Amino acid sequence: MSQFINGKLVDGTTGQTVNVIDPSNGTTVDTITLAGSDDVQAAVQAAKDAFPAWSRATPAERSAVLTKFAALMEERAEEFAQLESRQAGKPIRLTREFDVPGTIDNIAFFAGAARNLEGKATGEYSADHTSSIRREAIGVIGSISPWNYPLQMAAWKILPAIAAGNTIVLKPAEVTPLSTLLFAQVASEAGVPDGVINVITGRGSVVGAELMRHPDVDMLSFTGSTGVGRTVLEAAATTAKRVHLELGGKAPFVVFDDADLEAAIHGAVAGSLINTGQDCTAATRAIVHRSVYEEFITGVAALYAKVKLGPTQDPATDLGPLVSQSHRDNVAGMVDRARGYARVIGGGIPDGDLSAGSYYRPTLVADATPDSEIFRDEVFGPVLAVTPFDTDDEAIELANDTPYGLAASAWTKDVYRALRATRDIRSGCVWVNDHIPIISEMPHGGVKQSGFGKDMSTYSLDEYTVVKHVMFDLTGEKAKDWHRTIFSLEGQQ
Repeated sequence: MSQFINGKLVDGTTGQTVNVIDPSNGTTVDTITLAGSDDVQAAVQAAKDAFPAWSRATPAERSAVLTKFAALMEERAEEFAQLESRQAGKPIRLTREFDVPGTIDNIAFFAGAARNLEGKATGEYSADHTSSIRREAIGVIGSISPWNYPLQMAAWKILPAIAAGNTIVLKPAEVTPLSTLLFAQVASEAGVPDGVINVITGRGSVVGAELMRHPDVDMLSFTGSTGVGRTVLEAAATTAKRVHLELGGKAPFVVFDDADLEAAIHGAVAGSLINTGQDCTAATRAIVHRSVYEEFITGVAALYAKVKLGPTQDPATDLGPLVSQSHRDNVAGMVDRARGYARVIGGGIPDGDLSAGSYYRPTLVADATPDSEIFRDEVFGPVLAVTPFDTDDEAIELANDTPYGLAASAWTKDVYRALRATRDIRSGCVWVNDHIPIISEMPHGGVKQSGFGKDMSTYSLDEYTVVKHVMFDLTGEKAKDWHRTIFSLEGQQ
């Protein structure tokens, strides 16, 4: 069963199938039947029908369901960790300690946030009227989530939407839909009413395109590449839908001359290799002061050499495969081209027992010029490009010399230098002396071509609600003084 529509698992209506492949060994995890137009129509109608009752549920009622949802997810945490590891090629240690616990924490957070939808205080902002603010659900949300964090990204889309009283139709990537389908089932078991959460698994060119343009979908939320994000904007314009986009990134990792270099080296390895580099916030551009440049390269290369590639089910494995062999080949191609203009340390496709998977070794590309492909374009693999700088002004300029603006980090012991970096680097998040940590209470989202709007935190509820001004007359007067600006009864009998 490959679709979850109106509280039930069903097969897609196209009859077309696709195999979900374990990237670590090339074996088939499951076979799903793709959704088509009829499935989109059924899912949107289910969401539309469920909206009136769910949007009128009290915050306490929605919170209670989400609280139970978090408890059920906790009970099935290992099942989710195993499934996410197999379909996405993630090391089991990562899914057990990051993906699944983070998702459960998100559910628990939004269980509380559902009861904290605030507006401006009721008051007399006009002498003759009392004004108040209502914060209301938008309606049916159409969401598209990516393959790199299937479970977490589905949660980031679904949770704030339904906590605010919306209903949702979510299209996961067809190569990694399994944990999203299970997530919807557990939500139903927790008491989320039928039709509130719907999952349709199909190709973006068919299912995604129709979902984006559906007249009964009131808002679109998309996480993925900047190129596809532009398509989402164009589709939304056809019916003037609200849009939330979390797009690509090319995060700068700025190491100043006074940084704790050992900490920066460890941070660069962790920040560049998380999820095998398939992370929009991953450290991808190390901008390092010339005085510590070679020491930084030597240190990162030494740690890269110790990273263990291996079977994803082995808790000792550090680095898993890329999502597919075609994506691995794209990463390898970018690295091979970089050999012609930069110093490449590491890299390569392993042989032996790992050859059946889509593995690629950690790769350091030193002396990458700011205008080079490897330094400017998203690689989405275990690759860190490094370039030197001489002055703080140059470091900030290099950090901002990108169309993206999702995340960045600055490494320094100087509080004034750190404050300047957090102010002047244009991105949705700037870490100081760390890179990657996220928490449910804080927002995630970018600027420039990394998109707009926020996931997580109470700020995400702004994306999924509309603010309505309600104004009451206090005077009871039939002919109000301001009416004279429109019409006058003076001189009339």
